[in-house]
Amino acid sequence: MSEYRADVLIGCEHGRDPELVHALQAEIGRRGLSDEVRVIETGCRGFCAHGPIVIVEPDGIFYCGVKATDVPELVEETLVKGRVLERLAYQEPSTHQRICYYNEIPFYEKQMRLVMRNCGIINPRSIEEYIATGGYTALAKALTTMQPEEIIEVIKRSGLRGRGGAGFPTGRKWEATRRARGDVKYVVANGDEGDPGAFMNRSLMEGDPHAILEGMAIGAYAIGHVREGYIYVRDEYPLAVENLQHAIAQAREMGLLGEDILGTGFDFDVRIVRGAGAFVCGESSALMQSLEGEVGEPRPKHVHATDSGLWDRPTALNNVETWANVPLIINNGADWYAKIGTERSKGTKTFCLVGKVQNTGLVEVPMGTTLREIVYDIGGGPLEGREVKAIQTGGPSGGCIPTRLFDLPVDYDTLTEAGSMMGSGGMIVMDNRTCMVDIARYFLDFLKEESCGKCTPCREGIKRMLDILNRIIAGLGQPGDIGLLEEIAETVQAASLCALGKTAPNPVLSTLRYFREEYEAHINEKRCPAGVCRNLIEYYIIAEKCTGCGRCRRACPEGAITGERKQVHVIDPHLCIKCNRCYESCVFGAVGIR
Repeated sequence: MSEYRADVLIGCEHGRDPELVHALQAEIGRRGLSDEVRVIETGCRGFCAHGPIVIVEPDGIFYCGVKATDVPELVEETLVKGRVLERLAYQEPSTHQRICYYNEIPFYEKQMRLVMRNCGIINPRSIEEYIATGGYTALAKALTTMQPEEIIEVIKRSGLRGRGGAGFPTGRKWEATRRARGDVKYVVANGDEGDPGAFMNRSLMEGDPHAILEGMAIGAYAIGHVREGYIYVRDEYPLAVENLQHAIAQAREMGLLGEDILGTGFDFDVRIVRGAGAFVCGESSALMQSLEGEVGEPRPKHVHATDSGLWDRPTALNNVETWANVPLIINNGADWYAKIGTERSKGTKTFCLVGKVQNTGLVEVPMGTTLREIVYDIGGGPLEGREVKAIQTGGPSGGCIPTRLFDLPVDYDTLTEAGSMMGSGGMIVMDNRTCMVDIARYFLDFLKEESCGKCTPCREGIKRMLDILNRIIAGLGQPGDIGLLEEIAETVQAASLCALGKTAPNPVLSTLRYFREEYEAHINEKRCPAGVCRNLIEYYIIAEKCTGCGRCRRACPEGAITGERKQVHVIDPHLCIKCNRCYESCVFGAVGIR
């Protein structure tokens, strides 16, 4: 792909780092290496806990946490002398071993990077690099050797399901849109990723925009009567918008978008629409309302979008990750794709692994990979001194699954049976310092703010559940609160208009299902077992661990801690404001919470 002696790839795990890029370019120029070494800004490689990441190809030397000040030594040792700079290499937390090469890092061993295959590898602003990796060959194959019905049949046999959360079979959706009456139809890519802590779609749009465009073009050809497609991008993703716009312009220039694509007579173009900034606009009907310039509110789905969607025309709406799978399936075949994953959930899925885990980041694994493998083998397990308690999947409307169920395979149906859901792919790991009542309250608070308020069950039901949870964590819970929560949750789930309302009770119902004892402790014993809810906890000094160093006393803003040097200290509960500073400052573990 390159005639250069070496390519220095800079991933954007923490967003763009112009200072690092400029430092590398300047140092390479100063050393007279500009004709031999190329600096390339790539997309995210997913190892976000250790960014910024630099990979030196073709050897695959992997450096993490690289700063601009490291550049002179990096260039001297690696690019001039050909040696690995071990202090910048990844250090495995359990063994403390330095791992110097990309393909040897455990974080990537159990992954299968198909959709994210180009992210972190190619320059997303270079259509030539995308083509060099096989890009647009699937589009050429589809337009010149396949009939539209044949393409849809391949997608159906592959078992591809929508990656936006609902998991609807993609081929069936395309088939319904093709059969619908109308001379004007649309395809839409949903890039409105609103889940807290989720960035799968962002990384794909930033790191491999051409894969999305190629998938949309193939889908438009298969459906027929589609001359225009839209990518609806979250407004907070300016780099994704920039890279997509650049990719569209390049594809038009090369005749891969626009009129008479590849000389086949097929016309298709793509426009970008920036989202309205509302979480509910990720819902299909609300997204289309927003795309039309209306208020982004869900509407009753008496008629499917495949019959009457955008501007009342037949519309196929898929998540950007779904569209990016299409070129893979066309190039490799339905049977190849169907062999990956489980019986009813095929292929791979990207997940954002965040929270109380060693290796936070973006991962891609085959469907059917267990939660245990994701959290422990890829994520590296809990932070030092902690224990994993649960994992929340599916975004704010997902459920919390306890560690005893971590051997469950991750697929659409299994997660739903466990009281959670796949969602778009967010995963939040929680440890033994996480209060499950407070977690349910946190997500309901988010959903209350993001509800459009159009239907009463969602608008009033979420607010009422939140009021009860706020009362429980304040120590004012009542014996009938658990039953009342369950009753309201079931009503909201059954009667809400859209998926936001129907799934909003999941955090409450799943934590009640698996962690009911925590609710009972809050209500009956006025105690928070995790030591989180301020009104239900008390800080104290563990006498046998206290050395009298005075760290906690100096950290306390209220003077609630007293004690002489080298003597056991004491916390006055009447003065303590429970700010947690004493707990954080003590290096001997002498501050307890009860």
